[in-house]
Amino acid sequence: MGHFGLLFLALCFTLLLQFNLNTAQTYVHNFCFDDSVANSTVEANLNILLSSISNKATLNNTKFYYTTVGTSPDKVHGIFQCRGDLTPEVCKKCAEVATEEIKIRCPDKKEITIWYDECWLRLSTKLIISTMANDPKRYHSYANNVSNPNLFRSKLNELMDRLVDRAVNSTDLFAVDDQFVANSDRIYGLVQCTQDISRSECDRCLTNSVNQITPCCDNKDGGRILKPSCILWFEVYKFFQSEGMIGDNPSIDSPPNTDADDICTAVSLQFNFGTVYSATDSFSDANKLGLGGFGAVYKGSLSDGRDIAVKRLSKNSYQGVEGFKNEVLLLAKLQHRNLVRLLGFCLEGDEKLCIYEFVPNASLDQFIFDPVKRTYLDWERRYKIIVGIARGLLYLHEDSPDTIIHRDLKPRSILLDAQMNPKISDFGLARLFVVDQTQGSTSKIVGTYGYMAPEYAMHGHFSVKSDVFSFGVLVLEIITGQKNNSYSQGERAQDLLSHAWGQWEQETVLEMIEPTLRECYSRSEFRRCIQIGLLCVQEDAARRPTMSSVALMLSSHSFTLPVPSAPAFFDNTEMGLNRILEDHGTNSAWGSVVPKHSIGSSNNDASITELLPR
Repeated sequence: MGHFGLLFLALCFTLLLQFNLNTAQTYVHNFCFDDSVANSTVEANLNILLSSISNKATLNNTKFYYTTVGTSPDKVHGIFQCRGDLTPEVCKKCAEVATEEIKIRCPDKKEITIWYDECWLRLSTKLIISTMANDPKRYHSYANNVSNPNLFRSKLNELMDRLVDRAVNSTDLFAVDDQFVANSDRIYGLVQCTQDISRSECDRCLTNSVNQITPCCDNKDGGRILKPSCILWFEVYKFFQSEGMIGDNPSIDSPPNTDADDICTAVSLQFNFGTVYSATDSFSDANKLGLGGFGAVYKGSLSDGRDIAVKRLSKNSYQGVEGFKNEVLLLAKLQHRNLVRLLGFCLEGDEKLCIYEFVPNASLDQFIFDPVKRTYLDWERRYKIIVGIARGLLYLHEDSPDTIIHRDLKPRSILLDAQMNPKISDFGLARLFVVDQTQGSTSKIVGTYGYMAPEYAMHGHFSVKSDVFSFGVLVLEIITGQKNNSYSQGERAQDLLSHAWGQWEQETVLEMIEPTLRECYSRSEFRRCIQIGLLCVQEDAARRPTMSSVALMLSSHSFTLPVPSAPAFFDNTEMGLNRILEDHGTNSAWGSVVPKHSIGSSNNDASITELLPR
């Protein structure tokens, strides 16, 4: 194929993603009944049915669709249900992905249910329309325990009672809402039934699910109960869309947005300095977790038993009191399971403190680069970490109120919870500092060389594609267990990106697998991750995918990936290194790069995050 043909294909791929992709479809669970398709007629009918569901959802902007294909005894039935709060575009994409991926996950089966975050799909050779089904069910319990189980359980029951009542009395058998718990804590919930069953059957299905919360997810801060005819979902972060919801049942308990609400929110988020001082044992060195460009971080324990992390911001770089408070209020609204949660703030004299949830398993770099701890991360866990980081970054770029650019994404800024789920830290902190910059460029380049996109490191130009580059480096490090400068040897230094590109061109990428994983890993997923990583670190920022595209690539293995072009090669020779340091600062090549003319330069890694208006 000629050069023009390749350019045309690349352009078509980009336009296709931009046109079709509002959000990536996130696979959750599936059920494949162990009963293979008996004959080719049933198999052919299933394929026709899947095509019909995909086409119907795409052409008719429908959130629910039921169809049958064939005649008895080879007749097959299918039900597609999309979430009630999502746009037609998202529902279309979920139908397309589900009808393709179900063939891969459940080949040659005739009793199938597959659930995604955005939709679910059910196939059967039995009559399933207008028949409520409680089984098969799938439980999905989240990792973290709540600090006050009795209070949380009580508030969750209140929320679920309200949601079930609203859903069964709505036209689409769907409801979302949230419930205040304590301080700044809330519970967010969603319930929905397939639109083919009656209201009384929906009530039975959801009530049964509510009764199963205790065996499924008691004392946990999130969980899901998935059934063929209904779903129940709750967590402490807002996961549903407020926009585009069908409005025949507005949330009568939700007060309007007023200045008084903002004042109440500020009060609920503000911590007393004495409380924080006591919780951290007077900011003792024994409780110090680390030191970064924004200040020291301490572990603390509140009187109610909750562990917290306190970032004590540097005193020479923050905004005024009102500016600081306004920015913290904005950041506190950014809630996602893959972001470290900001619990509140404290203002007293010169002290400006940010209080976060405590994440117990430290940062990702302490696992993937440690010869002992790296063995704790099998392939499944590493892939899960990559997917989680992608989801968190997608939220910052596309789903938050403002476009948020992290600008220093690296293993040290990824924290791991008790179940090794990743959480991005230090997002948004640039809003708390007075930095001389405009949208899209800055003369204050603060970050970690090796993870910075070349256009940012050399010229100060940043965008969401700068974060995509950093993500690509992260992916390559996670799956190979090597630092981005690991292949530097003598004068002929070669960074990880150069090495990965060479292996890609030679079709020998499997040689790069982390040695502890050689006996048990998915070769296809590894190749896919290498390809995604190389797509993200392409020298031309315009050719790098968006995070919504990356999330789709990771969640749907049926999605064909484009061929990457050459990455940005870093010149790690002594001559090249000196040139970079002369231009940008005096720190080591693989540590933080802080320009000499930057105010408040630090030898510590400094995370800068930028928020841009949409």
